[in-house]
Amino acid sequence: MELNRFEGIDYSEKKAEQREYDDCTFVNCNFSRSDLRTVEFIDCRFTGCNLSLALLDNAGVKNIEFKDCKLMGIDFSKCNDFLFSASFENCQLDYCSFYKKKMKKVNFSKCSIKNADFTETDLSMGIFDDCDLLDAVFIQSILEKTDFRTARNYAFDPEVNKIKKAKFSMSGALGLLSKYNIEIE
Repeated sequence: MELNRFEGIDYSEKKAEQREYDDCTFVNCNFSRSDLRTVEFIDCRFTGCNLSLALLDNAGVKNIEFKDCKLMGIDFSKCNDFLFSASFENCQLDYCSFYKKKMKKVNFSKCSIKNADFTETDLSMGIFDDCDLLDAVFIQSILEKTDFRTARNYAFDPEVNKIKKAKFSMSGALGLLSKYNIEIE
C-alpha cells in the first residue's frame, strides 16, 4: 500500500487537519462541503472523489490530477494563484468558477462543465476533449490555440474573447454565431 494513499475516507463538512499534502493519492474520498482553505495540495491525484462545494480559499492546487471526480460548485478562482495547475478527466465541474485563473495548457477530458464561469480566464493552448460546455460563460477569456474540436454546447462571442488560432469543429463553430440569433440550415 502506498504511504501517502487515502482511501474511502469521509472528510465531508470537516476542516482539513493537515496543512500540506505532497504526492498523495485520494481514492473514493468524500470532501463535499469540506473546509480546505489554505491547504497545499502538491502533485496529488484524486480518483472517484466528491469535492462538491468544498471551500478552497487560498488553497494551493499545484499539479493536481482529478479523475472520475465530482467537483460541482467549486470556486477555483479563490485558490492560490502561485503554481496553480490541474487536469480533469471524466469529472463533473458544473457551476464551477475559474474566474481570472491562469490555466495555460489545461486539459479537460470527458467532463461536464455546464454553467461554469471562465470570465477573464487564460485557457490558451488548453484542450476541451469531449466536454459539455452548456451555458459556460467565456467573457474576456484568452482562448488562443485552445482546442474545442470535440467539445459541445459552447457558445461565446469571438469579439470579446481572444481566439486566435483556436480550433473548432464545423458544427461547434456555430456556437460562435449564437449572439446573432440567425438560423443556419
